[in-house]
Amino acid sequence: MEAVIILLVIVVVLAVVGVLIYNGLVARRNRVDEAVGQIEVQLKRRHDLVPNLVAAVKGYMDFEQDVLTRVTDARANAVAAGATGQITAQQAQAENTLTGALRSLFAVVENYPTLKANENVLSLQEQLTTTENQISFSRQHYNATVNEFNTSLQTFPAVLVAGPFGFTKREFFAAEPEAQEVPVVSLR
Repeated sequence: MEAVIILLVIVVVLAVVGVLIYNGLVARRNRVDEAVGQIEVQLKRRHDLVPNLVAAVKGYMDFEQDVLTRVTDARANAVAAGATGQITAQQAQAENTLTGALRSLFAVVENYPTLKANENVLSLQEQLTTTENQISFSRQHYNATVNEFNTSLQTFPAVLVAGPFGFTKREFFAAEPEAQEVPVVSLR
């Protein structure tokens, strides 16, 4: 009789531990999904601002149509890549391409004094810069939650629960190629 009680206590303890591990994995997965939502909100805001910026500068930049075309194409690719609702390497690459195209546009805008002074363009640039900063913070938050989630999937004893219940590793949102290069500073 004692052996049955001990066996029952062990089974109950293992069941409770299993439930706690499962609930912890669900909570971490939900935090990752919430972080994806934050990124999507900021990316949608950026995608909505880009056509307004392109329209505002189009009339001034007769000789720079290739820059506007690259921005428009990069936006379209980013919107299409983000249609899945999950962070993928393809979406990260498309968003990084859009960031590069926008940087090129801002560099070209600097060459047009009347365009630099245009209040609408300045306002759109400021809104886009703010949005870029919010995207950066959202990416950091997402990558931190993905790291926590992936680590929990790979550690014992959660690894015993994760596989059978279909928890899978998530991808990080890769940094922009420009952000990986170290800028050269010359003090001469």
